[in-house]
Amino acid sequence: MDNQRLREVFERQGTVAIVVGSSYTLDEMAASLSLYLALTARGKDVSIVSVKEPLVEVSNLVGIDKVKSQIESKSGDLVVSFPYQENEIDKVSYTLEGKFLNIIVKPKENQLSFGEKDVIFKKSGETPAVVVAIGVKRLSELQTFFNVEGLKDTAIVNIDKPGNNEGYGDFVVIGQNSSSVSEQVADLLLTLSYPIDQDMAQNLMSGIVSATGNFQSPRTSSLAFEIAGVLLRNGARREVPRQVRLNQPRLQNQPRTRDFQGGRKDNFQNINQQTSQKQQNRGEAPPDWLAPKIYKGSTNVE
Repeated sequence: MDNQRLREVFERQGTVAIVVGSSYTLDEMAASLSLYLALTARGKDVSIVSVKEPLVEVSNLVGIDKVKSQIESKSGDLVVSFPYQENEIDKVSYTLEGKFLNIIVKPKENQLSFGEKDVIFKKSGETPAVVVAIGVKRLSELQTFFNVEGLKDTAIVNIDKPGNNEGYGDFVVIGQNSSSVSEQVADLLLTLSYPIDQDMAQNLMSGIVSATGNFQSPRTSSLAFEIAGVLLRNGARREVPRQVRLNQPRLQNQPRTRDFQGGRKDNFQNINQQTSQKQQNRGEAPPDWLAPKIYKGSTNVE
């Protein structure tokens, strides 16, 4: 991959859209948010979107509140969409009422097949200069947010783990020996000489830890360990994955400890009783023990 050309693409004029896969993992979301923070810090106009609502498992990632379900452009047309059936609508008009613009949809038969909840508002903004797809396996998945045919002048960066990715895009970042998307994004930021602050470092560390099972997976790459060292120096904290903490057994051995101590106490009592009994037995000497003794040798002398 031409790193210099990719740097020029990120620095070019225009907006950047980061699209996270519909079945994203914590690793993929952590990597996406870190890239979002890095580009935003450089003054870029960046959007981050996913069709999948953020889940609890990613709620601790910095910037998760920036993830939207559609591209929010600061410019462009506002499009009002609603279901349409042939010959249902007589005409569409508008009126001005104070500071409000009213759009009036008049039906032919005095009844519409759709209601207020079916109306969709969205902005049809400018086509982004760069689209970064993270964990998006196929180019067709971008159709949810863009007219793919209209992206002919847009640079597409495809970042993913090895697997069933189609390998589309102008820049493909799929490390064949990588164990996480986060380590690849971190390596990319370092290659481009983009600073990694503490928030980015923590997101990336969380992604690597999640993808590698806290570095216990046999598929953990050497790059993951190298990047982890850099992230720790940049302020990240290595935390035990949440599922590991939740699966730890409860402390239920206190009753056993008490039983053991009770049994040990009984054993001590038995030992003491046996010792006292032996001492008593030694104190009661047999009658002939006090009588004078005559030594008799066992050697015969001829």
